[in-house]
Amino acid sequence: MDEMDLMKKMRDVPSPRPEAYDRARTALSTAMAEPTATVVRPKRWFSWPKAGIAAVGAAAVATAVVMGTTGGTVPAESPVAAPQAVDSPLVKLASDVKDAGALSGDASLIIRSTTAPDNSPYVFYTIYTDNGHTFHGDSVKTVSASVAKGENQATPFDANVMAAARLAANGDLEKARNAMVNASPTGWALGQSAAEQEKAWAQRQEATAEVYRMKGLPVPPPKPRPTGKELEDGVNNTLWSNTTYALFIGAANAEVRSGVLKLLATIKDVTIGKTDAEGQSALTLTAGPSLQGGTGSHVLTVNAGNGLPIRSEVIPAAGSDGKPSVTNYKSSRVNLADVVVGKI
Repeated sequence: MDEMDLMKKMRDVPSPRPEAYDRARTALSTAMAEPTATVVRPKRWFSWPKAGIAAVGAAAVATAVVMGTTGGTVPAESPVAAPQAVDSPLVKLASDVKDAGALSGDASLIIRSTTAPDNSPYVFYTIYTDNGHTFHGDSVKTVSASVAKGENQATPFDANVMAAARLAANGDLEKARNAMVNASPTGWALGQSAAEQEKAWAQRQEATAEVYRMKGLPVPPPKPRPTGKELEDGVNNTLWSNTTYALFIGAANAEVRSGVLKLLATIKDVTIGKTDAEGQSALTLTAGPSLQGGTGSHVLTVNAGNGLPIRSEVIPAAGSDGKPSVTNYKSSRVNLADVVVGKI
C-alpha cells in the first residue's frame, strides 16, 4: 500500500480527473522529500473512477499533507475571511446562466477527451442526472449500458459538492463556500467551532503521520493549523479543486454551473483573462502556483456566454518533473431514455 491508497481509504472516492492524480502524487512526494515514482494506472481505462483518487480529493488531500508537514504557527481558531462580493465577469456570467434557466432534458452529459499515459487518445463519458445519479463509461456503449442497468456511481462526495454548488446559486454564499470546502477531509472545518477545527486538524495530522510510518520514515512533530496567506491558499486550493470537480461532472446543469462560477469568483488569486477557443469567445481562469501547492498552474477555459467548460490544462512548474496535460470538454443536456438506447 502506498500513500495514495491510504488517502483513498479516508472517504468515498469520486471519479478522478486524470491530471490531478499525478499532481497529487507529486505534491505528496515533495512533502515527504522523496523522488516521485511513476503512477501506475489500471490497464482498463474505464476502471479509473474506481481505482484512482478523485481529482478534487487528490489535490485537496495533497495540499493537506503538504500543509500538515510545513504548516504555520497559529492555533486552530484562526479565522478564514468570508467570501466577498467582487467585480468579476464570473459574477455576471453566473447570473446570466441562472436567469437563462434549465434547457430541456433530465441529465447533464460531459464528454471528456484527453491523452492516455501511452499517448493514445482517450474519451470518457459522464452522465449526471437532475436527481443526483451519476453514470460513467469509456464509450457511448458502456455509458448507455451503465444507465440501462441503473449502475449509479454517485458518492456522498458527489452529493455534497453538488449541494454546495446549488446553495451558492440560490442561497447563502458563505455557507455554500464552507460546505464546498468541507466536502473534502482536509482539516479546514470551515464554519465550525475552534474545538471542532482543532479536532479536524489533529485528524489530518495523524493521517499525515501514518503516511510517514508506512514509508518507514521519521514522523515529523505535529504542526499548528496554518494562518494568514498560507491558510487562505490551502482553503482556496480545496475550493478550486472541489468546484471544478462539480463543473466537470455536472456542467450542463445550469444551477450547478451558476453556483460553481459564483464560488470561483470568490477566489481572489484566480486570474481571469479573455481568449478564443475553438471559435468560441471564452474566459480563462488561472489558478497559479500559490493555489496549487507550488507545483505549477491549472488553467480552466469556459465559454464566455454560457460558462460551459471547454478545456482544462495543467502546466507544471519550471524545473519540476511534472507532466503537462490538456483535457477538452463537450457538455450538453440529454434525456436518460435516449441515453439508454445509445442516442448521445
